[in-house]
Amino acid sequence: MSFAGISVLTLAEGAISELHVGLKGTMSALFLKDLAQKTHRGLEGRVRAGRSAGGLSYGYRVLREARADGATTGMRAINESEAATVGRIFSDYAGGLSPRTIARALNNANIPGPRGGRWTASLILGNATRETGILRNRLYAGELVWNRQHFVRDPTSGKRIARPNPRTAWIIEPVPALRIVDPELWSAVQ
Repeated sequence: MSFAGISVLTLAEGAISELHVGLKGTMSALFLKDLAQKTHRGLEGRVRAGRSAGGLSYGYRVLREARADGATTGMRAINESEAATVGRIFSDYAGGLSPRTIARALNNANIPGPRGGRWTASLILGNATRETGILRNRLYAGELVWNRQHFVRDPTSGKRIARPNPRTAWIIEPVPALRIVDPELWSAVQ
């Protein structure tokens, strides 16, 4: 645009020069990085207090309670009907049924899966390394696990890609009030 003799004007800064582009761009990037670190620290504090840091696992609902300062809390509570399905999945698996058989039975019984979808074997079994899936979700055993992964942006596509964090970076807090599966059944399934 400089070559064409066109100037860029903004309400806040007036005429924009190369100095604005470089300096403001750098300052904005630093601000976003600092904001991300502060947000991460705040979420870690919530987890260490046994509170939700976001996301909602099947078997739970969000409790919205007004605090004295007018803000609302996002605590979790057990959803009894979904918790019964979680218990059924654990019992069936411990009894020798495969995830595929369990998924088929839940679908035949018209029990909606997470987000109202259909049940699949991978939804039930999940990924062993990432500890995903119904059978590996430690929240059902009364343990809140956070910081399992972080996201990076692919410079080519611009999409966010999940990368696992080392297990030493995971934050694990006991939350016995959210236990759905008793310890013996949990151990047997694992």
